[in-house]
Amino acid sequence: MTRQTKRLGDFLNFQRGFDLLSKDRTEGNIPVISSSGITGSHNEYKAKGAGVIIGRKGTLGSVHYCDSDYWPHDTTLWVTDFKGNDPKFVYYFLPLLDFKKYDVGSSNPTLNRNYIHEIITTLPSVIEQKKIAAVLSALDAKIELNNRINAELESLAKTIYDYWFVQFDFPFDFAQGKPNADGKPYKSSGGEMVYVEELKREIPAGWKVKPLAHWIANDKGGDWGKEKKQGNYTQKVICIRGTDVNSLNEGGEISAPIRYILEKSSHKIIKPYDLIIEISGGSPTQSTGRLGYLSPETLSRFDLPIICSNFCRVISLKNARNLYYFVYLWNDIYNNKILFNYEGKTSGIKNLLFESFINSHLTIIPEYSLIERFFEIRQNIQAKQQNNLHENQQLIQLRDWLLPMLMNGQVSINY
Repeated sequence: MTRQTKRLGDFLNFQRGFDLLSKDRTEGNIPVISSSGITGSHNEYKAKGAGVIIGRKGTLGSVHYCDSDYWPHDTTLWVTDFKGNDPKFVYYFLPLLDFKKYDVGSSNPTLNRNYIHEIITTLPSVIEQKKIAAVLSALDAKIELNNRINAELESLAKTIYDYWFVQFDFPFDFAQGKPNADGKPYKSSGGEMVYVEELKREIPAGWKVKPLAHWIANDKGGDWGKEKKQGNYTQKVICIRGTDVNSLNEGGEISAPIRYILEKSSHKIIKPYDLIIEISGGSPTQSTGRLGYLSPETLSRFDLPIICSNFCRVISLKNARNLYYFVYLWNDIYNNKILFNYEGKTSGIKNLLFESFINSHLTIIPEYSLIERFFEIRQNIQAKQQNNLHENQQLIQLRDWLLPMLMNGQVSINY
């Protein structure tokens, strides 16, 4: 394999991005890429794709790829000249460089292109670059396909939930007087509706209204434990933080840390069908209360017991088969920004007033057979989604194992 060792600036030319204040943005179809990735859109571009962008400020050294025209933000450096090198290969190659060593910021981490241009590095021939990029791109394409399939499956599940439990058009056998998979849509077919004063709305006859606490058997706090085994801190666990909650079920790589907790704290280990709720954190535009749930398929993706951090709370339901109804019920509450009304502050950190919320917020209690039928449908979807996420996990591990070996010539591609 032909390889060359030179300054990074001899292989690529970087330029600082362009400022674009929020007030100056106009909605268009041109992505604006900052150090943290795509942060919006604009109707003008400063760079033509394919493009490679790295974080200059903020998320220092993060690497992003764009195959269309884009606006590189002031928080980035972008490649203005690939000097014959393959852009997709460059995208895979740059994360192997330790850009944090070249931080020149006094208070805020900052990269200076003049410094990183001086990095001495080795690149293979362009022919080899294209082969490497093709292999790694194929792995990423499969990961992306799995994510798209999961998104479609989630959309299907949410549509069923909305039809049955929001619009009240669940399938109903009017002759038998009960839900039936072959029945007609309840509300739009003239099913009896009853006005409930507490909710200021109508719900199907026979359904009840109770506080959110009705669904919950018990709850327990999290634990941060110790970074290393010491004293009685011997139980090795994976600790899910608020930042990891969405990735449990929506995809994305989970980088939850390994911790050690007291043996007597093993009751905090999460069981199948438990839920994790973020109770501290959020932001001015994001409330506390993000939720993740642990089906048996989710837990099978981990090789250690799971706990949550002490910024989260674990809840167990009275009936595990209520899980998916409860998940969509909670997420509707969260997405409708209701949880902003149940937040307090301690030392500047927002906290969800959990007990107050679950004991005061009223929810609809549907016919149980309908909840159970939804559980069966959603559980089948869950199994497919988690299988895809498990495959993604394996593909990411393979890609990350191959990446440095392909780059340093330990593994070669012959075709």
